[in-house]
Amino acid sequence: MIPTQDASARKREIDEKLKQEQDTLSFIRENLEKSDQLTKGMVSILSSFESRLMQLENSIIPVHKQTENLQRLQDNVDKTLSCMDHVISYYHVAKDTDKIIKEGPSGRLDEYLACIAKIQKAVEYFQDNNPDSPELNTVKVRFEKGKELLEAEFHSLLTRYSKPVPPILILDMIGADDELDTQEEVTLDHLPETVLQDIICISSWLVEYGRNQDFMNVYFQIRSSQLDRSVKSLKEHFRKSSSSSGVLYSPAVQNKRKDTPTKKPPKRPGKDDVLDIEIDSYIHCISAFVKLAQSEYQLLTYIIPEHHQKKTFDSLIQEALDNLMLEGDNIVSAARRAIMRHDYSAVLTIFPILKHLKQTKPEFDQVLQGTAASTKNKLPSLITSMETIGAKALEEFADSIKNDPDKEYNMPKDGTVHELTSNAILFLQQLLDFQETAGAMLASQETSSSASSYSSEFSRRLLSTYICKVLGNLQLNLLSKSKVYEDTALSAIFLHNNYNYTLKSLEKSELIQLVSVTQRKAETQYRELIEQQIQSYQRSWLKVTEYITDRNMPAFQPGAKLKDKERQMIKDKFKGFNDGLEELCKIQKVWAIPDKDQRDAIRQAQKRMITQAYRAFLQRYTNISFTKNPEKYHKYRPEQVEAMIERLFDTSA
Repeated sequence: MIPTQDASARKREIDEKLKQEQDTLSFIRENLEKSDQLTKGMVSILSSFESRLMQLENSIIPVHKQTENLQRLQDNVDKTLSCMDHVISYYHVAKDTDKIIKEGPSGRLDEYLACIAKIQKAVEYFQDNNPDSPELNTVKVRFEKGKELLEAEFHSLLTRYSKPVPPILILDMIGADDELDTQEEVTLDHLPETVLQDIICISSWLVEYGRNQDFMNVYFQIRSSQLDRSVKSLKEHFRKSSSSSGVLYSPAVQNKRKDTPTKKPPKRPGKDDVLDIEIDSYIHCISAFVKLAQSEYQLLTYIIPEHHQKKTFDSLIQEALDNLMLEGDNIVSAARRAIMRHDYSAVLTIFPILKHLKQTKPEFDQVLQGTAASTKNKLPSLITSMETIGAKALEEFADSIKNDPDKEYNMPKDGTVHELTSNAILFLQQLLDFQETAGAMLASQETSSSASSYSSEFSRRLLSTYICKVLGNLQLNLLSKSKVYEDTALSAIFLHNNYNYTLKSLEKSELIQLVSVTQRKAETQYRELIEQQIQSYQRSWLKVTEYITDRNMPAFQPGAKLKDKERQMIKDKFKGFNDGLEELCKIQKVWAIPDKDQRDAIRQAQKRMITQAYRAFLQRYTNISFTKNPEKYHKYRPEQVEAMIERLFDTSA
């Protein structure tokens, strides 16, 4: 059982909590009643505000709509006034722009173009809205006048500021291309930057609004003239420099053509020096044209519309290109005339030119890319003409060597090297600087399948064959010429000198390597020919040595008494030797052997042969008494004979 005291306490506690809950409930009820009262008051206020707001809205909306209508009316009025002002401005455009248009665009291009734009808009307005208006004709006339003045300004700026490129600058451009250590690229500023920008601006306007391509014709005519003048000024620079100081080059350009066919030792007469200058001039003019054309095309791309650039460029370069091709044709014609008069060395002038043209052709083709086919074919046509005339000259030269006439007056009296030999060798040596060019000339005339598959090796073999042909023709002609001499010994000396000169010349240059391409034993063959002629010459001394031989002579004992017939035989021996020696030495003294080594070798061989036989002869007859006057027959000691032979081939002795 729970104690009575605990139950009483528990009850009191419960009663207290119940009372607290009842008090809380009463408080909540009171607050709910207050909240209901407040809600009813707020609802009443909001209902009253809504009613008043509706009344305000009903009174404001009509005012707002009226104000909005008034604002729209105001805007319409402003727009109408603005449009009226704009339309009226079109009627005043002619008057407003009159002064600026009359004064032209010079020095005020931007302002002038702005006026032109106003006039153009006026034209468009009247065309669209009032095509019958007299104002339309007025602004049209003003627009055309403005366009004409722009075209005139375009022409004026180009004419005033387009100048020929100075020759020194052109030479610097060409030289800079050839120098590997060039630090800075030489550039051309054809027009001042501000002028260029004005020209670009005018051309852009004329393309877009002018609807006229006349300015492109003006452009190519002016620039074409300047391009041609630049090339001609370079040519004139060469002419003046050569006549005054002989200095042909700008400091930036080194003389790279050291050995050419037109520069051959010894120094040639002044006429040929002038020809050298003309060749250098033409070669440099070709290079100058390429550089200047490249520069012109670069300038043209800024000014001419893209779809007109190639055509305009084609027209621009025609005058300068035609003049260069005409000069090239004149060179070909001069070479053709030279062939007709058998002046084959003059034809060599085309070799350096042709070599340069072929070297320049890739760059040339690149510059002319996009031009007309007739323009592109001009350089190849010139190259073909030069190759054809060059090949003709080479072939006719070979024939001329073979057919050179045998004239006594044209033969060297001392048996020295014939002019034909020296000229032929010189001609061949001059081909060395242009081996590929000469080979290409010969290949251009070939119709075989091997020629169609042209290569440098094929060219080299053709050139080798040609040189061998010339040398063969020369040898045949020399043999024929040698028969002009009545003295076979002089004939042998003549052939020896010419064969030896040919061999030495071949060995001193690259000709021997070229010859060996197709004739590997050429050197040996020439040495054999030389030796044959030496032996032929030595046979001329047999008529001297036969007197000092024992042939048909009996044996004589020292101290024995000789018969008159025997004494006379010995006397005839001595006399024949003396007379023969004197005669040969007198005759052969004036003969010539230019090669010192060969001359000394032949003398030494003769001295050995003659003095050995002479000493043996003297030894046989020294102790034999065949005359009372031995000094009459024993005129020369062996040393004197040697001295006489030593003076052979020496007119100064």
